[in-house]
Amino acid sequence: MFWMGIDVGTGGTRALLVDGHGQVKAGFTAPHAPMKMERPLWAEQDPENWWEAAQAAIRGVMKQAKAKPTNIKGIGLTGQMHGLVLLDENDQVIRPSIIWCDQRSQHQVDWINRVCGADNVLAWTANPVVTGFTLPKLLWVRDHEPRNFQKIRKVMLPKDYLRFKLTGEFSSDVSDASGTGLFDVVLRRWSKPFIEKLHLDASIFPSVQESSEVSGIVSETAAESTGLVHGTPVVAGAGDQAASAVGNGIVKSGVASCTLGTSGVVFAQLERAVYDPRGRVHTFCHAVPGKWHVMGVTQGAGLSLDWFRKQFAPNAEFDDLMAEAAKSPVGSRGLYWLPYLMGERTPHLDASARGGWIGITASHARADMIRALVEGVSFSQKDCLEVIEEMGVEVHKVRVSGGGAKSPFWRRILSDVFQRQVTTLATQEGSAYGAALLSLVGTEVYHTVPEACEAAIKETETIGCNSHDAAIYDRHYQVYTQIYPALRPLFGLMAD
Repeated sequence: MFWMGIDVGTGGTRALLVDGHGQVKAGFTAPHAPMKMERPLWAEQDPENWWEAAQAAIRGVMKQAKAKPTNIKGIGLTGQMHGLVLLDENDQVIRPSIIWCDQRSQHQVDWINRVCGADNVLAWTANPVVTGFTLPKLLWVRDHEPRNFQKIRKVMLPKDYLRFKLTGEFSSDVSDASGTGLFDVVLRRWSKPFIEKLHLDASIFPSVQESSEVSGIVSETAAESTGLVHGTPVVAGAGDQAASAVGNGIVKSGVASCTLGTSGVVFAQLERAVYDPRGRVHTFCHAVPGKWHVMGVTQGAGLSLDWFRKQFAPNAEFDDLMAEAAKSPVGSRGLYWLPYLMGERTPHLDASARGGWIGITASHARADMIRALVEGVSFSQKDCLEVIEEMGVEVHKVRVSGGGAKSPFWRRILSDVFQRQVTTLATQEGSAYGAALLSLVGTEVYHTVPEACEAAIKETETIGCNSHDAAIYDRHYQVYTQIYPALRPLFGLMAD
């Protein structure tokens, strides 16, 4: 018997199969069409393409595992958060999805804070509204595409569009809904006063469930499209960061995760809903019922390396870049990288922030530039960790995952920058794995999410920080934290 996790990522959709003990048996990724970026800081994808990729991934992983459709006993869903998916009265997609890294909606964010009051927004949702969230994207459509706005009958998040195609159900989960900007994170429900203040129709928003609850079953139509069996349970699932946290076992205090994908996220569990009054990190509902989490986000983590590779080293593999970066000394010979290629969330909440190398001289080589990229992203993740600790969250060690964490070189840098033990896990599948574990809980193989994590997740390598290198990084971090404030007045002028 198998349980499936499906992750609607930015670059592709991944399907994963695990057994009843949570051991990975097969995985298959179907790529998405390239992200559309028609203007600077815009980012869109076609939801229909996600569904096409999901069908290919489901069939691909079942073929790889030689699994019969009747072998699949449950499905968990996860995916990129914050994306705006709009359906009309005929359940057809109205326009391409404005996805998580799109930064076009600063005007709408300013309008929300002016009309509602930033303090009220925090009181209603436990988070400041930011350009990455779903709400300002929806208001951007209302302001700039009124004909499309009038057609809206359903507002969905990326993974929930996949749920709709699989089951016909219009539903979400508490963790993903937390990232819309309209969800009362403390009470785990849509914020009625916020929705009313903005004169939005509450009926366009989906029902919400806890992440391990069954949200529907595979429909006859979806069974024909995917090769699955009609009636297979589909659990609510979680946003990619909460699902990744489940996959990394971040379901108890004292342990944080650092996930280095396109974005970079530092994540820790909260026993109660507390939030940063300055709004530098997000407090969301966790995929564990009755728990919350806090996370800081670097918009351009792996994106920084991917951008460099595409522009300056198109034939290089990730490992090639890491090997070249290792030729540069600790601190990149005084070169710094700001990873703000898509604006920034933590700790600056600045959609107009820009990336770049600072301190470059004629003596710097390409190896220094690459190492500075890695160190700059790591410093930005330390920004996230520092804010989380300011909130009273204790972090003794950090579990790392994602594409960037596959590099021993980068893991070593993270340990020295964080000045913490950095550990890796036997399974590095992240979000799709967490979704699969949630399906095990939803189909009652395990009683609770922590129980499933305890049984399935095992630590492998542990790296302790090098005190000498950590001291160097500490000095460099002090410089790094002063660069953004010095350049901030210029970023606004650049945006104009």
